[in-house]
Amino acid sequence: MSDPRLRFADPASVVPDVAPAPFGRHLVNTGAISQTDLVNAMGLQARIDARLGDILKADGLISDDVILDTLSKQYNAQRIDLNQDQPRLGMADALPATLCLKHRVVPWLWIGNTLLVATNDPGKFDHFRACVGSLRTTMLPVIADPMHIQTQLGRLYGFELAQKAVARVPSIESCRNWGRKIPNRNGLAIAVFGALLLSLLVAPKLMIGFAVVWAVFTLIITTVLKSAAFLAQIVQSVAHSPEISTLDQNQFRLPRVSIMVPLLREKEIAGALVKRLSRLTYPKSLLNVVLVLEAKDTITRHTLANTELPPWISVIEVPEAAGPTTKPRALNYALDFCHGSIIGVWDAEDAPEPDQIEKVVMRFYQAPESTACLQGVLDYYNPRTNWISRCFTIEYATWWRLVMPGMARLGLVIPLGGTTLFFKRDILEKLGGWDAHNVTEDADLGVRLARHGYVTELLPTVTHEEANCRAWPWVRQRSRWLKGFLITYCVHMRAPGQLMKDLGFVRFMGLQAIFLASFSQFALAPLLWSFWLVPLGLPHPAQGMFGADLLVAMMFLFIGAELLSLAMGLVAVSGRPHRHLMAWVPTMPVYFTLGALASYKALYEMITDPFYWDKTEHGVAHRTDTPSADAG
Repeated sequence: MSDPRLRFADPASVVPDVAPAPFGRHLVNTGAISQTDLVNAMGLQARIDARLGDILKADGLISDDVILDTLSKQYNAQRIDLNQDQPRLGMADALPATLCLKHRVVPWLWIGNTLLVATNDPGKFDHFRACVGSLRTTMLPVIADPMHIQTQLGRLYGFELAQKAVARVPSIESCRNWGRKIPNRNGLAIAVFGALLLSLLVAPKLMIGFAVVWAVFTLIITTVLKSAAFLAQIVQSVAHSPEISTLDQNQFRLPRVSIMVPLLREKEIAGALVKRLSRLTYPKSLLNVVLVLEAKDTITRHTLANTELPPWISVIEVPEAAGPTTKPRALNYALDFCHGSIIGVWDAEDAPEPDQIEKVVMRFYQAPESTACLQGVLDYYNPRTNWISRCFTIEYATWWRLVMPGMARLGLVIPLGGTTLFFKRDILEKLGGWDAHNVTEDADLGVRLARHGYVTELLPTVTHEEANCRAWPWVRQRSRWLKGFLITYCVHMRAPGQLMKDLGFVRFMGLQAIFLASFSQFALAPLLWSFWLVPLGLPHPAQGMFGADLLVAMMFLFIGAELLSLAMGLVAVSGRPHRHLMAWVPTMPVYFTLGALASYKALYEMITDPFYWDKTEHGVAHRTDTPSADAG
């Protein structure tokens, strides 16, 4: 069978016109659109960073086929079908991956000494040719579907890009070398826990005394942090919050925004996800939603194959490569395929506010240059599922509506959440994206942003997602978070002096409270719970070591901290959307008993399997509340 590509034996057949007629004029001349359609689309193009064809397609006036055929005629360049006429794998040697990704082209075929390059934007082909530089060769464009180009880029360069995604963050700021020199991690874990048990048996008073002192000390640190954040949020005027005016398309040209949505073993959520994202009001011609899945994830691939995706949603498959199969690795890989100057991240079960992208774009436009990241507020759409989901919602209402905003007002380091994050792309790429080995890549990135002098702001926009509502999955999820917090702390404390120099003393101490002290509070919680014995008149194990007066002082400190937490919980859920949860706030101390178990699991895995990603299963609970627009 003859190769259909042999029809290009004469390179002159693909040489474009020197001065092609405008794209819109071609469409009008062929009757694809009216003159009025063209005028309206060009008026919109003056205000948004989108090509004319994308605008017309988003309005349903033309199809992909019309765009490709028109580009082919406009530039006298052959249209090809990359799905049928795939480039041979050896074509990857013709051009570097970084250049192809930047210009959204793929090398397709050699004809003698002429390289045919598939593009969907031939108007910029001369610029691409100039960028080739020392690799310059005779190159001519052929026209191909942009999604087909994306697929072939992954096919030709996928393994190389996947390897790069593992190590984008500089080694000094990454945890990827964690434990590399430990030959027997399981043996080390047994040895460490055995030594602790032996010490407890040999010198119980000394060990218990030291543990109690550390538990009380870290309790003081976390209580001071929560109190300061609480007061900062309550006392300071709302006028000091970032003001976001209504998006006015006449103020500036709206940018393209890319949102990555990592998926893993999702059986039910794809259709609901598309439905939720379709409610977004940002111009679809400027929206680039990228669904990211692992190449070996046949479950999600099958789900997506049976889901009709709009043209502004695409799918990226992350090839297998050496290194961990984690969300941050997938994000690093997919970042190269994103089109936007603003990069966002949502989770699979997220339901963002319809105007969330407008708020992001407007705030980035208004914010200082140092503002590199905007973090939205997370809330949950299933708080009434059961007791755990109610407490989960209370916990995170306190965190997202009181503690995090207060920390932001105090200028402390913000440990990012894993979703509703938006970055300036150039800064994100400058920092190397996400640490592919860190299981709390979001919190780690928040620290790296602060260390490099960038600011993270909390944005008053809400994304609703699914609250974990089952005990063991809750423990597994929390153990991953706690393990990641501890690893992140260890990575950035490799050089404490440099960390303090980067952050300053106040933020340095805040980081100690957020990461080390918070973990300690979970791990040593049983020792703090023992202080309930004192008001009950029961003997305390440490009574002989500290004396009655000091023990009573510790008891009052513990009870005061508990009352502060309860008061913050009541304030956090006092608004209309969460008021039904106020009666459940007093049960929060019982809820946090699960955290101690999670911390021990985290400690064990930190030694035995530090990069293991304990995935949270989505789509378990049904929506029990209608999402509210309230972000306050």
